[in-house]
Parts: sequence; structure tokens; C-alpha cells
Amino acid sequence: MYIDGFVCAAPTANRETYRRHAETAAVVFKENGALQVVEGWGDDVPEGKLTSFPMAVKRGDDETVVFSWICWPDKATRDRGMQAAMNDPRLSTEANPMPFDGKRMIFGGFEAIVQR
Repeated sequence: MYIDGFVCAAPTANRETYRRHAETAAVVFKENGALQVVEGWGDDVPEGKLTSFPMAVKRGDDETVVFSWICWPDKATRDRGMQAAMNDPRLSTEANPMPFDGKRMIFGGFEAIVQR
């Protein structure tokens, strides 16, 4: 399994807008081979003294931390699926603008080493 992980800060007032944006993206990712798409809206995300999710994404007072991941069967499927998804017109900035500051999003791809 291969996982793409994302952390961002979204305006708290735009929760429903974010949910709709994420729902559209999830459909596209699943159509392109993703096994699962999970979007988590921060509920218990403490401030840190040295590091934390809020610090990492420079969360403002009017924002909520979002933690998301996409599970793929393998990296090859992810590479093809992610490229297809990024070229899908449903995910264009005109059709589905990001309801958060993408410059503060943290993301990466991970090879699963434990799965239970």
C-alpha cells in the first residue's frame, strides 16, 4: 500500500465549502485507483511548544487544522492516479478552487511498512 498524506489549515467558517471540495476530489481519486480517501477536520489538535500541527501549517485563530490521507494499492497506481486526477477538469482551480491557503499545506507520499 502507498499513502499520500496532507495537513493544512482551512478557514473554520468554510467547513462546508471545504467538505464539498474534498468530496469532489475524493470521487476523482477513487475513479483513478485510490482505495480510500479520508478527510479529518481538527477536533482535538493541541498547540505545541516546539512542534505541532497548528505550528506546522501556521494556523490562524480563525482556522482549523485538516489532516487527510489517500490510500492506494501501490506507488505505481498512485503515480498514474494522481497524474490523472491533477489533469481532471473537476479539480481545476476554476471548477473546484481550493478553500484554503495551499502554500501552507504539508504533503508527502509514504510507503506503508505496518498494516493491520
